Amino acid sequence: MQARKKYVLLGLCACCWLLFFYWGGGVQLRVLRLLTRHRGEVVRPWPNWTDRAFLPRYAHLDELQTDPGTAESPRQRRQAWTAIYKDSRCRMETCFDFSRCRRRGREGFRVYIYPSEKNEHISESYRKILTSIGESRYYTSDPREACLFVLGIDTLDRDQLSGQFVPNVDERIRGYPLWNEGRNHLIFNLYSGTWPNYTEDLGFNIGQAILAKASLNTEHFRPGFDVSIPLFSKDHPQKGGERGWLVRSTTPPRRKYLLMFKGKRYLTGIGSDTRNALHHIHNGKDIVSLTTCRHGKDWEKHKDARCDHDNLEYERKQSADQLTRSCCQSRSIRRAVPAPLLLLSRYRLNSWGFDYQELLHNSTFCLVPRGRRLGSFRFLESLQAACIPVLLSNGWELPFSDVIQWNQAVIEGDERLLLQVPSTVRAVGNERVLALRQRTQMLWEAYFSSVDKIVLTTLEIIKDRVFSHISRNRYMWNSLPGGLLVLPEYSTHLAHFPFYYLGLGVSPGQEFTAVIHAVSPLVSQSQPIMKLLQVVSKSKYCSQIIILWNSEKPPPSRSKWPPMPVPLTVTDGRRKTTSRFLPHVAIETEAVLSLDEDSVLLTSEVNFAFLVWRSFPERIVGYPPRSHFWDPLKRAWGYTSKWTNDYSIVLTGAAFYHRYYHYLFSHYLPQSLRTLVDRTSNCEDILMNFLVSAVTHLPPIKVAQRKQYKELPSPQGTKSVPWANPEHFNQRQECINTFASWFGYMPLVHSQFRLDPVLFKDQVSVLRKKYKDLERA
Repeated sequence: MQARKKYVLLGLCACCWLLFFYWGGGVQLRVLRLLTRHRGEVVRPWPNWTDRAFLPRYAHLDELQTDPGTAESPRQRRQAWTAIYKDSRCRMETCFDFSRCRRRGREGFRVYIYPSEKNEHISESYRKILTSIGESRYYTSDPREACLFVLGIDTLDRDQLSGQFVPNVDERIRGYPLWNEGRNHLIFNLYSGTWPNYTEDLGFNIGQAILAKASLNTEHFRPGFDVSIPLFSKDHPQKGGERGWLVRSTTPPRRKYLLMFKGKRYLTGIGSDTRNALHHIHNGKDIVSLTTCRHGKDWEKHKDARCDHDNLEYERKQSADQLTRSCCQSRSIRRAVPAPLLLLSRYRLNSWGFDYQELLHNSTFCLVPRGRRLGSFRFLESLQAACIPVLLSNGWELPFSDVIQWNQAVIEGDERLLLQVPSTVRAVGNERVLALRQRTQMLWEAYFSSVDKIVLTTLEIIKDRVFSHISRNRYMWNSLPGGLLVLPEYSTHLAHFPFYYLGLGVSPGQEFTAVIHAVSPLVSQSQPIMKLLQVVSKSKYCSQIIILWNSEKPPPSRSKWPPMPVPLTVTDGRRKTTSRFLPHVAIETEAVLSLDEDSVLLTSEVNFAFLVWRSFPERIVGYPPRSHFWDPLKRAWGYTSKWTNDYSIVLTGAAFYHRYYHYLFSHYLPQSLRTLVDRTSNCEDILMNFLVSAVTHLPPIKVAQRKQYKELPSPQGTKSVPWANPEHFNQRQECINTFASWFGYMPLVHSQFRLDPVLFKDQVSVLRKKYKDLERA
């Protein structure tokens, strides 16, 4: 009975507790909602700081509370982008017609340019872009062959306030019969939007076209479809371009100034927040940050209290003492410079200031803040100057980001954390500084030094997307000599290219293929070619011999050729001089020994030259040297065959090189240069030297040869040697200038380096010398 009462009592208590919790909890929640609603209606006043006078402010209090400004929320930006670009989700798989490009394999990648209308105004920059495409190996004048289409309408500047703005683009492109909503079209743009927001609006619907655009925002960038390009000026060179400023890698790699910026300060509008704060990091010692308000028509209407001080600092001249100390801080230099000269230098330095070019030369890091748009001209300027870019442009999709690893060349900062930039760059070690500076030079010279390279990089990226199964990898794009000189049609395996051997830790093969260029009919067994065959075939490194028959008469039967220990193949050269550099399928070795039919060599000379080439597989290694020079009177390049201690060309009449250069010669160089060589039957060796030096930025290598080596006269009944023709030398003079014009600069490099065997001509016993035949008279 007692137990039952206890259970009943416990049950009643539990019921009461549940009812109380349920009813009481609801009351508490209702009270909490009322308190929350009441607190939400209370407007919190702006904090009244006691030290307000000492705090720098970037906007007035009233502006922060009442003026919404010109900034847009991320949702508003996405809505505006969607309204402008209806195909913002385009990818290659959904908005590109691959069938137009694969009709002839990778050879089917052709680019067609729409003809411009009569009296069409085209800016200088866009004219350079169209010229680069028109002169490239991908151009076609037949739209039926085209894989990619480029507008003849100038779309670079889409700022409606600009004089370069082209109206009614939307209506005009709809009239193109092949427009097809932009599919397989490529549109170039440098400037978009207008004051005050500078949005991504181009003023027309690009549809499903690929956008190659500068200052691209990561929110609007369509990965794997669009291409981000750098912002470049109208003065950017068409071809070649200047070399980078890093002549030699100094140690330690740091320069006089740690960090620098000199440029405009925007007082209002987008981009002003970042540049208005740059004065905080200026210390006047190792960090120089100079801005000026003195730009634009209405700058005085918007100038603030700091403008006069900034303008004065921007134009301030350095003291002579400071510049003298920076130039002559070494004791050895001070001893070498006479006192009167130091006084004269002080007098001259009084007129110097913080020149922008001097700051670039003497700074380790360069600030690259955003301007009105995300991109900036100083990005390419700092790359060229080997001044490591420190980016302050949040959301900027860096140029060619699909293929370039920018973390190896730049420091990406945050606009909101500007004050942390000095401590960040100070923490970068000397080894990384040197690596970053070297990478800036590699990227500048490979992809950004000319409009040609910018345009061709854009086309090659798109081509790799179209033929993704045969494309370059990241290592090829980010290693010397750069992706433009690595043709994946040849191979996608790194070990098949001569310039990757050292990085991969591999060595080239131990055999070579001899390719002999024959132009004279075989009339006698005593001709030089017969002796040459015996000499080359005796080499233990020779794998096979290929005779490239370019004579007017048909080649003799196999029985006419002497027996040899290696395979002999006779190939029809079709009487073209450039056929000696065709990528013949019969060449199976990495090394190629190119020979003229009248070359006079010894087997020991061949063996030694081959061993030298295995140590320098990316260069031309051979015997007969030539040189080039600049003629200031004629203002043209000259060619000389005089034997001096200086050379820049090794003739391919007796030289080793990698077989990849055959493929590069036939597929990279334009048809116009190869046609010139075939028409004149001359200059093919000079063109090959141009090509290899452009790839390596290094001179060829000359090896020791017998002193009495001379160009022998042709036997009676054979074709006369080319150098017997007086026009031969004049043609080579013209060729060297034509080639330099196409490359946009002179790639040939002078050298005084010659490799001799050990104990060569030393006064020791001949029995101790491995290549004793080289010293015989």
